[in-house]
Amino acid sequence: MLDVLFTSVNAVVPIILLILLGYLLKRFKFLNDNFIKIGNKFVFKVCLPCMLFINIYDKMNSFADIRWDVVIYSTIVILVIFGLGLLTAILTTKKQNRRGVILQCSFRSNFAIIGLTLVGRLGGDEALGGIISAFSIPVFNILAVVALSIFTEKQPEKNSETVPLNVENNTMAEGAQFSEGVKSAKSKHSVKNILLNIVKNPLIIGVFAGLICVGIREIERACCGGATPFRLDTQLKFLYTGLVDLKIIASPLALIVLGGQFEFSALKGMTKEIIVGTVWRIVLAPLIGIGIAVLLSKFTNLFTFGPEVYPTLIALFGTPVAVSSAIMAGEMKNDEQLATQLVVWTSIGSIVTIFATVFLLMSFGLLA
Repeated sequence: MLDVLFTSVNAVVPIILLILLGYLLKRFKFLNDNFIKIGNKFVFKVCLPCMLFINIYDKMNSFADIRWDVVIYSTIVILVIFGLGLLTAILTTKKQNRRGVILQCSFRSNFAIIGLTLVGRLGGDEALGGIISAFSIPVFNILAVVALSIFTEKQPEKNSETVPLNVENNTMAEGAQFSEGVKSAKSKHSVKNILLNIVKNPLIIGVFAGLICVGIREIERACCGGATPFRLDTQLKFLYTGLVDLKIIASPLALIVLGGQFEFSALKGMTKEIIVGTVWRIVLAPLIGIGIAVLLSKFTNLFTFGPEVYPTLIALFGTPVAVSSAIMAGEMKNDEQLATQLVVWTSIGSIVTIFATVFLLMSFGLLA
């Protein structure tokens, strides 16, 4: 059991140390607000898309390797958690710019950075982990864009043609009709914004670029008798190496920037939201995602998961909220401070919950 504890600690504590480093550097005036702001944009728009592209290009060797049962199950559960998280966010806070952050925290784990490492350390199938990342990361990012878009407070546009309220001939019927027209236009504008945010999101662009390259590789194999004449890491090694270098700095830079934004004083105004988001991410999400998998495997023939699958499910549903969630929240005009707090507290709490999850699964013989 000490090995399990050390595995959990070694997977999560480095994240906390880098956040602490960013916090101390900011407090000692080594980093300033301008660096934090530019660093956020650089990580979100350059480093993280490169990381996601390389993860998919390297880890997903072929579409034939896909475990569709695990992919389908994981996607369904993520959508279920999204729905439950949406209800929770609406019921637990009245602040629009915090609802999307809580919702994002409920379903979006740090699978790309912590999860894939955890799969290997728990003796799971690393190829399966790479395949699941190729599907879960697009789902996470699309749902995150939706979550952060639907609750964004939009300022009403000023219109010179708006009729003043004190005009005598402005009847209630006309006012009601005008109000309905504004609501309809605002609704269309909201849907349009959500779709544009999904298409333009740098993380989603990085993921789909990786999937396109995997698809091209499959076509080459089909046309060349199983061979792949063109590979990014051989024919364009200079480009591949540059992308890998950007991938390497993505996680540590993101964590340091997050630490620079962290404020302990912010706890007073958002304690309830922090508790709700943290409980969802590291308690309820793994309970739903892993618990249902165990029950389905034991009592039905619908899904049959062995010891090689559960490390991936732990990594997918039990890891802290993604580091990029805070950066994304800030870029999309949501409560970035709450999102930053959730990254920190879910990371700290997951040391205990990951250990407890691994301990229980090993006790029941579900982990090797």
